[in-house]
Amino acid sequence: MSYRVGVDIGGTFTDFCVFDEESGGLHTLKVLSTPEKPGEEVLTGIQELERRHGVAPGDISYFTHGTTVGVNTVIQRKGINLCLFTTENFEDVLEVARLKMPDPYDLFSRRPVPLVGREKVFPIPGRILFDGSEEIPLDEDAVLEALEGVRAVGGDGVVVALLHSYRNPSHERRVIEIVKREAPELFIVSTSEVWPIIREYERTVTAVVAGYVQPRVSHYLGSLQDALGKAGVPAEPMITKSNGGVMSAEAGKTRCAQMLLSGTAAGVIGACQIARMAKVENALSLDIGGTSADVAVVRSGMPQYGIGEMIGDFPIFIPTVSVTSIGEGGGSIAWVDPHGVLKVGPESAGSNPGPACYDNGGERPTITDAFVVSGFLGQSELGYGNVTMRTDLAQKAVATVAEKLSMSLEETAEAIIKVGISGMYLEVSKLVSRYGIDPREMSLVAFGGAGPMLACHVARELNMRRIVIPLTPGVLSAFGGLIADIKNDFIRTVYLDLDTTTAGTIRDGFAELREAAMTWIRDEQGFGGEATLLHSADLRYRGQSYEIDTPLELEWLETGDVAAIEAAFHREHERVYEHADEEAPVQVINLRMVVVGEPPKPALPLLAKAEGDPVPVGSVEVHVDGGRQPAGIYRRGDLRAGHRFQGPAIVTQDDCTTCILNGFSAEVDEYGNLILEAGE
Repeated sequence: MSYRVGVDIGGTFTDFCVFDEESGGLHTLKVLSTPEKPGEEVLTGIQELERRHGVAPGDISYFTHGTTVGVNTVIQRKGINLCLFTTENFEDVLEVARLKMPDPYDLFSRRPVPLVGREKVFPIPGRILFDGSEEIPLDEDAVLEALEGVRAVGGDGVVVALLHSYRNPSHERRVIEIVKREAPELFIVSTSEVWPIIREYERTVTAVVAGYVQPRVSHYLGSLQDALGKAGVPAEPMITKSNGGVMSAEAGKTRCAQMLLSGTAAGVIGACQIARMAKVENALSLDIGGTSADVAVVRSGMPQYGIGEMIGDFPIFIPTVSVTSIGEGGGSIAWVDPHGVLKVGPESAGSNPGPACYDNGGERPTITDAFVVSGFLGQSELGYGNVTMRTDLAQKAVATVAEKLSMSLEETAEAIIKVGISGMYLEVSKLVSRYGIDPREMSLVAFGGAGPMLACHVARELNMRRIVIPLTPGVLSAFGGLIADIKNDFIRTVYLDLDTTTAGTIRDGFAELREAAMTWIRDEQGFGGEATLLHSADLRYRGQSYEIDTPLELEWLETGDVAAIEAAFHREHERVYEHADEEAPVQVINLRMVVVGEPPKPALPLLAKAEGDPVPVGSVEVHVDGGRQPAGIYRRGDLRAGHRFQGPAIVTQDDCTTCILNGFSAEVDEYGNLILEAGE
């Protein structure tokens, strides 16, 4: 027997998805997360997989894992005591940043306090120019003085961010040599090692975020490797990456910048697969867990990529799947402010103590408790038997808010749900405005432990008419990691005019990137299958401030076909901005390379066709839309392809509960996806 295992750790539950390579079957599982003991939930899950499904640890041939250790370290500001070495007179790079308001929708928003305070930034005389030439030699004595400053502030590590290191990293490399010789106990990293891009702030903040979390991430990954080895799992753990691919855990120890959005990206990859299976062209993926909701745009069955995605309060400029995170989930706590206004979140009950209805010590009301009071939850166990809903405890918790609002329990529960949905609506509206898309023309792919529970409410607010609920929505992020490609990005800044005189330099630059990409996937990742290389370049018209990533053909690069490269850029500029200037000179700023290796992927079986109408296993009255309505209860495992029924309805399964509102019809497709359609 041989099994491929995907794992995703969330704030409340840790999800497992197992593919049996012999039978083609899928097994799923949820266990409670243990944020106080990271990694323990993985070992618990492996034990449960063997007990429930006979998946022996020694038969696990592939293990992929999504983690939030990095992003949580930034959000909670629990990284190392980090210092920063900059070029003299550029010590304020993190303070100045880009002088943008953090939230243009909030006039009172403030820029966050940098991860490295100004008192921990030390100047190093020496100057590399934009063309890579040395104007002022590096002052090595100043490096020694800076080290004394690091010791004085109790620094644990150093990020070296010197000007124009993307063109010539010699000064940064020399600083690292000196630090390693004089203070080997310090963690140290340079911007040219993390992501060597043009623009000082972008390069520096990316390296600072990576350096801030890397020791903690490295320790976590090392502990995971040791624990899996002791458990008898022979497979080298793979880590899902921010770009939607995977890499080895060993590589993640030193390149954690590439895995900071690990878990959220895997969910989008899973949603893209579901969209393709359901024949959905364009969609919003909605991943709601206990702590947060993650939203992404899917076009033509593919995720959207970008740079500058936020890790807590800070951007990183490594290519990532574009995901908007919202601080509201099923465990978001409802409370009344001093002015008597009902608020929901951002504080979450998480897995410990969890919502009050979990009977794990929680006493404050959450969105999940509100659904219990409304009658939608409490009809079955959740989390594969890990949670038995306590309606009485949910009512007791909601009552604490109801008394302050002078409302009934059911009215308060509905108000909690509406306020929670309004927060999600606000953030999703920002996303669709940024992309210039109309949500009414898209489908909503809802997953996560609370996604199917809240999907109809979100779709109503956005006027979306179609919802797709996967067969196992509660573990789709783990499934996404299981099917993700081995993938990595490479970049080289060249800053050239695009003409026949520079075609050779561009060709040679891509040749070096190809060599680095193939070395990474063959030697570092041990992948022996067919590898795909994707070439692109950041191009702009001379005088523009920012570039457009433009896909290129290898043939154009090999033959020096400058005209074809220019034409591709003009088309891309026309697509993005609806105009192009074909007479303007074009500049090449960065050369980009993506290497992709596609491992074997599970082929999901078709669901048996239905014979007759689905039979509900029961019914219950639910409070929704201001009154009580009867709702049929269906078991997801009983539904077959072609089954249809109307809302209000409740669909129960081990990993989540789907709440279908009045006005929505439900149909099961050939893969078992639940397709919800809103009426006129």
